[in-house]
Parts: sequence; C-alpha cells; structure tokens
Amino acid sequence: MATKQPVQLKPTAGFCLKSSTIQPAVLTSPNSLSASTAIPKGLKVFVNIAWDPNVPAPPEGNEEAIQRAMRGEDTAQPNPDAWFVPVVVSDAKNDTDKAGKPSLVFDCVFHSSVRARTVRDPLFKTFIQELALQRIEAQTPLLLSRQISTPNIASKGKLLPRTVLIPAAFLAATAPPRPLIEELPPPAPATAAKGKGILKPTPAPHPDPKAGTCTWSWRKTPAGALEITVAVPSLTRARVAQTTLDVEARRVVLCVPGAPPLDVNVGVSDAEIVAAARAAPETPTAEDRGAGHGALMLKRERELGVDSATAEWRVAEGVLVLTA
Repeated sequence: MATKQPVQLKPTAGFCLKSSTIQPAVLTSPNSLSASTAIPKGLKVFVNIAWDPNVPAPPEGNEEAIQRAMRGEDTAQPNPDAWFVPVVVSDAKNDTDKAGKPSLVFDCVFHSSVRARTVRDPLFKTFIQELALQRIEAQTPLLLSRQISTPNIASKGKLLPRTVLIPAAFLAATAPPRPLIEELPPPAPATAAKGKGILKPTPAPHPDPKAGTCTWSWRKTPAGALEITVAVPSLTRARVAQTTLDVEARRVVLCVPGAPPLDVNVGVSDAEIVAAARAAPETPTAEDRGAGHGALMLKRERELGVDSATAEWRVAEGVLVLTA
C-alpha cells in the first residue's frame, strides 16, 4: 500500500460548477453524511474548483504531452511519463440550492499553478472541469451529468482549512510521479451501470465481414444544430427498412443488418471515449485529429435534442444524416 502523508490545505476559491445526478445511487461518506444516504436522480451537485500551493503540482511537460492528456490519450494507454494533474477531492457535503432544495457539494482542489492556464485557455478549463467530475465519479458511486453550468459564485459555501492524506510519491522530489488515477481504489459495484444510461438495448444481428463498418463524423451547422453523418457501406433501401436507430441525449446507437453496431456514447468519461474509438473506426473531420478526438469535442457540446431530432437516409450517397 502506498505511504501517505498528512498535508494542511487552505484552499482559495476559483469557480463553481453545477451538475446533477443522472441515476439513483447510495452514497457512503461517514465524515459528512450518514453511513448510507440514498441519492435520487436529478439531485443538484455543486463542484467547487479551488487552488492551494500544497496540493502536488503537475509534472513538467511539453505542450504535446499536455494536449495528449487533455484528449485522454495517456489514460487510455497508461504511460509512466504521461503528464497529469493531481487533484484532492473532498467528501460530499449536504447543502441546499436557491430554492431550498437539497443538494450536494464537493471541493476539488488543484495546485495554484493550474489556475493561470485555466483562466487563459478555455479548452484547458473544460479539461479541468471534466477531470473534477471524473474524480468525483471515481471516488463515489455517483454518475454526474455533463450538462453543466457555472453559477456566478466563486464557491458554494465557504472553503475551510483541512488536513488531507497525499501519497508520498507525489511529495518526494526524487520519486517518479504516477498518474493520480492509479492511486484511487477501483469503482464500487454500484458504478457498474455507468455509461448505460436509459438506452434500451437493441438486439444486434450477426456481423457480416463483407458488409463493412459504419463510420461517422459530426459538425455544428450555421443554425447551431448538431449534425452527425454516418457512412453506411453497401447501403440499400432494403437494409434501411431493417435498421434501428436509438437517439438519447448523450448517445446514438445504430444497428444495420449484417454490420457491427455503431455506438456513439459521449456520456462516459474521456478515457472510455478514447478507448472505444481505438476499437471502432471513426471518420474525423479536418478539425478532429487523433482517435476519439471527434467524440471528445462532441461531448463538450450541448445534449442532443431528442424530441426534435430528425434522421435522413441518403441511399445514393450511402449515408445517414442525424440532426438534433
């Protein structure tokens, strides 16, 4: 077991995120909550992003390494020399929202040096936000919505001094640092359903190697709609009639007879998106470089408009165009 050392923190507020739970869970946090607390779907969750010089700083890294970390590539393929950002996540705290309804609050504390790039680089700020949500999900059975907002407050509640335990390897100047994710325990059994969402499973036909694999790309139209184009090999009207398409707020599943199912799920973590992209070919646009980058960028957009979604089959072109 890794040796841990106590460290005193006096966090400085940065900014606040507001998310919500997207499935029920049972949260155990003896320091802040009762031994077993039922968490309903839709409960508001506030995340305080804060800074402290006593949290371990990210290691030195060139811009290429930082960009790989932001795309989640080194998490999908563990690399001992990968660039990473340590973060200290608090236990959940009970609070209420403006309407007086129950909510939860987490503090995610980063080294003070992280603040400067977060302020000047919007993509890096998005990366820090996603990292905070992932760390909360890794340490609890909660699954949080990526449809987030930033209330006009520095923090939800007061940030109090605290003592935390940090792996000694992060504090020793001569010790090679390891990504923080390796120091966390495996997710509790309650998280087994993560990424499943409310999508009903669709029976998949047996794949035919000659049928080819569906590939996809996406863009935002001038009108602000999200447009996903799927290239379907050997597309015929007969195959269209037997095809099923399921559209959820953060997931699209297309099952074409004889072809492997296409599952575009951006409701999971960055690492899972990249891992899935390496297993299933993706057609990147000119702006989407690297495996999974197109899906990662789609994840940063709003949820798909399920109620207003339209699907257009262009058999002559061999594509399906989904607009949502």
